[in-house]
Amino acid sequence: MTHTPHGLRTRNSRGAALLAAAAAVSLAATGCSVANSNPGTAATGGGTPLRVVLPQEPPTLEPCEASLTATGVVVRSNITEPLLERNPTSGALEPKLATEWTQTQPTLWTFKLRTGVKFSDGSDFTSEDAVAAIERSANNTALACNVQGYVFGDSGKLTLAAPDASTVTVQTEEPDPLLPLRVSFVEMTKSDISTTEKVREPIGTGPYKIETWTAGQKLTLTSWDGYWGSKPAYPKAEYQWREEGTVRAAMVVNGEADLATNLGADDGAGDTGVQFPNNETTALRFTTDQAPLNDIRVRQAIDMSIDRDGIITSLFGGIGRPASQLIGPGVVGYNESLTPTAYDLAAAKKLVDQARADGVKVDTPFRIIGRTAQFPKIAESIELIQSALTQIGLTAKIEMLDTSAQIKYQLQPFPEDAGPVALMIMHGNQAGDAAFTVGQYFATDGAQSSSGTPQLDKQIKAAGAQTGDARQQAFADVFASENTDIRGFAFLANMGAVLGLAKNVSYTPDAATGDELRLADVKPKS
Repeated sequence: MTHTPHGLRTRNSRGAALLAAAAAVSLAATGCSVANSNPGTAATGGGTPLRVVLPQEPPTLEPCEASLTATGVVVRSNITEPLLERNPTSGALEPKLATEWTQTQPTLWTFKLRTGVKFSDGSDFTSEDAVAAIERSANNTALACNVQGYVFGDSGKLTLAAPDASTVTVQTEEPDPLLPLRVSFVEMTKSDISTTEKVREPIGTGPYKIETWTAGQKLTLTSWDGYWGSKPAYPKAEYQWREEGTVRAAMVVNGEADLATNLGADDGAGDTGVQFPNNETTALRFTTDQAPLNDIRVRQAIDMSIDRDGIITSLFGGIGRPASQLIGPGVVGYNESLTPTAYDLAAAKKLVDQARADGVKVDTPFRIIGRTAQFPKIAESIELIQSALTQIGLTAKIEMLDTSAQIKYQLQPFPEDAGPVALMIMHGNQAGDAAFTVGQYFATDGAQSSSGTPQLDKQIKAAGAQTGDARQQAFADVFASENTDIRGFAFLANMGAVLGLAKNVSYTPDAATGDELRLADVKPKS
């Protein structure tokens, strides 16, 4: 079975259809005049750089961490590139550094690489580099790459080979129709990259390379002449970061930036603000091994204390909708029978009182940990939840952390002295299949899991072996089981997003924009 630019065909016909419908239609951009900006001559090397303002500084540009939003929004398809990439609108896999991929045996995939590709240091990209990149991301558990747990955690060990300079073979332990989709998450790097330490500033094959990175101030990328593809319209891109959404919006309105990400509805972007759907779901993830969060009634009570409609209306400006599970519609495994938990403080207090009567230490304080600027109005959202928890007899303390501190609680191994924690997470299933969610968040050994049971582990493994309608139903049952038997999460919202876009810049955001802002898709308006 050979795969070409037309996309990914698998035995999972229903899955392929759902993948194709996973991303919503992008909205057309509108804007207003921006002063002191003249990018019109950028394509020929003149004009100002493309100026992007982010909510936070990337903690690293390590390619194997590109599944983390704060890293991927800069590095993915800008500095580094994958063999294949998933079209966020159609769901189809499309060629990038590989031109075709073939399932030559049930457990063997063969990738043919694009010729003439070079790294930004001038060296050739070969199959040995591709093998090393996949090996580093998929098999190197000691490096603890995010992509290893997120994408390859349930796939078993891969056996890789480079029969010639333009061919890569990947052998799986079991037949894996999702292997090309998994590989699309691996950014290609040089074969001599460290396998024992993560790198801060990688060398890639993308249209841009890192020019300067002044920590805490600015990151500058520059295009380079040896890029294999079309030269991007902007010869440079400058990233700055401002925590407050109102500040980021004002920078676009006042002509200090061309693009501002992760804005809220009331951040003041005005007619420079472009609403678009993204693939993120927000939720509280509970540790379940210490009081009071070790009692399912307490976790249920917290879930019932969240006024989802109120938060979305009053804080998100009506952008988004209450969530019932950790994925959104269109992803294989989405359970249409699940509904968002009803807001009911009286019933929640009754559950807490029952737990207290049975000896559960419900008065033990626990922490709600959030990441600064993770999504608009995150601090205010957590404060509303904390207030509701006080009303039902629980004591929660809020702790807002930056990315580098918060990630210690997001990824295993967690700090040993963490205590009971409800962590605010934001998960985007970019792949369109529940396997990329449940393995890392629900399995007991998942990279981002803080709960789970052996029974659910078996259910997850069995679902991953299914195809077609059986796969859809099996993963839907996994979400139902987690919600009924464990309740390790309190789901908040399927999120929407706002992008600040200057009038003289042309760009159409899509479902992937929050995770990978592809600079080559941004062009000056003539």
